[in-house]
Amino acid sequence: MDIRLEARGEVALLHVVPDRIDASVAIQFKDRFRELIRDWTGPVVLDLQNVVFLDSSGLGAVVAARKLLGEGRQLALSGLSPAVDKVMRLTRMNAVFPIHEDVDAALAAHGVKPAA
Repeated sequence: MDIRLEARGEVALLHVVPDRIDASVAIQFKDRFRELIRDWTGPVVLDLQNVVFLDSSGLGAVVAARKLLGEGRQLALSGLSPAVDKVMRLTRMNAVFPIHEDVDAALAAHGVKPAA
């Protein structure tokens, strides 16, 4: 699973490269997420702008990723496509995750200025 870490101040910005998070990659998603944030102590933003499909296994993987952070740490989501946004609203996960229109908005919510 191709997820790229970009450190932006105290925020770990994780860019999900594939356009799907589904049953075929859910385990790899969780493993890669765990590997990337293992030594990270600050908030994490998951950039989903490339993801156009998220099934129940993918949603479970995103929820599991949030749990990996533990109590008191936040996993915010950014750049949701209409289809992914719909899944989040239908499952009421939009009440669980802070959701931002794009990466810049997510970073601004953590006091990090956008890249020049």
